[in-house]
Amino acid sequence: MDSIQKLKALMASDQPDELRRGLALLREEIPRAGTAQARPLFDLLTSLFYVDPLDRPDLVPVVDEALGVLAGFGPWVIPLLVERLDAGDLKAQMAVAHALGRMGAAAVEPLVEAYRTAPDDDRRAFALYALGMIQSPAAGVAAPLALEAARSSDLELRDTATRAIGRLAEHVPPGAFGEAVRAGLFEQLCTNAVDENAGVRAKAVRSLAALARRGHLGDEERATVRALCRRILGREERFEWDLAYVVRREAEAALGLLT
Repeated sequence: MDSIQKLKALMASDQPDELRRGLALLREEIPRAGTAQARPLFDLLTSLFYVDPLDRPDLVPVVDEALGVLAGFGPWVIPLLVERLDAGDLKAQMAVAHALGRMGAAAVEPLVEAYRTAPDDDRRAFALYALGMIQSPAAGVAAPLALEAARSSDLELRDTATRAIGRLAEHVPPGAFGEAVRAGLFEQLCTNAVDENAGVRAKAVRSLAALARRGHLGDEERATVRALCRRILGREERFEWDLAYVVRREAEAALGLLT
């Protein structure tokens, strides 16, 4: 059996050890293959993205390892991954977003374009989620998109954007957003911190903490966040706290950072 046939057999398995052997063989084959020859290898590898982590928790580390192997293909796979954000399978879409995040700065512009040309809010949400996964200052160009999306009436898009703002703040140096965008991000997060949805509120508080931690807020804004967290925790005169524990937990963590 040649190496490609052996690889196909290993990647068709549902056993973690055999899949890991397949991934090890993939690592060896990728440098030898040209772009055309590598496409079947890419298809084999990304088949793991359809693994259900709830059904097969034992394969979760294997999928994570596959994401690392995928980075070895290089930037030419970015358009293929962007296409698969429309995979129609939530598990695969999440894995693709994480894979794009590991591609770094090279994935920023394709994802920005994917967001701008997306036909619906679901695909905009996945593009924005992937942008938030990129650990590079280059991802800061997505901040205006995140601000726009954080105002959306669509819950999933608004939720994703609220989270993405904090992720972008972690990797963009102070001042790089531009004052108008930075101020807009702060104001919108304060608005989303009183959203009707508890998940959005929690993510807004977490993102405000990220802005503060990374030096994106001034003294008055930090004071505003402190007051917001105290109100969420019921420590103001009215003693009315947020009923959602997840929101109070984020507020407690943010308050500890700010004081």
